[in-house]
Amino acid sequence: MPTLNPLRRPLRRASAPIAAAALAALLAAGCGASAATVAAPAAKPSTAATPMAGCGSSMPGMTMPACPTSSAEAAAAEAAATAGGVNPVPTQVLGVADWQGMKITAEAMTAVPFLIYNGTAMQEVKPPKNVSFHLMVLLNDAQTGVVIPYASVWATITDGSKTPFDESLWPMISRYMGPHYGNNVVLPGAGTYHLSLLISPPVSARHVEYQDVWMTSHRVNFTFHWKHAS
Repeated sequence: MPTLNPLRRPLRRASAPIAAAALAALLAAGCGASAATVAAPAAKPSTAATPMAGCGSSMPGMTMPACPTSSAEAAAAEAAATAGGVNPVPTQVLGVADWQGMKITAEAMTAVPFLIYNGTAMQEVKPPKNVSFHLMVLLNDAQTGVVIPYASVWATITDGSKTPFDESLWPMISRYMGPHYGNNVVLPGAGTYHLSLLISPPVSARHVEYQDVWMTSHRVNFTFHWKHAS
């Protein structure tokens, strides 16, 4: 896993250990447990871009877990999302783009605490009280849907001349979303925003089918309308 970004503001260490059951519930809720489509002017998400698209299937070297189907599981996910006074946010697809066969999907969903492990220590990141949503970017092979890891994503959100968010996204893992990139976002209020994502090339050994793609950084731009859930 990549080391912590030295340019980030230091994060406070968790005040107390978090139980394994609570951790699993929080991560599942923050990264894909909310699957409802937002009732806003944004475009409706396609089936391929739904947060639960990978569950119940398998990919080379990885078997995805079964999709939650019972009302009890849904209720547990909602309860986890509201833990600590965080209001659930319906999932909203902010934009989808293609870069040389890499599908880039940006989504907004409920923000809950997440944990950063650098190999020796664990740090907890709690959403600020005025958090708007958890920004999540998924990188997938456009033909097979297989997750593309080992890249990096820098996200910039602007509102005219103002820039309320300009940070790198953490490489993250989730029970239902798999590997992705995410961070919590605070916006000043409802409105139309511009999201710019700078995707850096995956730094890894490659099989030959990927030898001639994703060799330089690439920027994609989306415009989305944000409105807090009532």
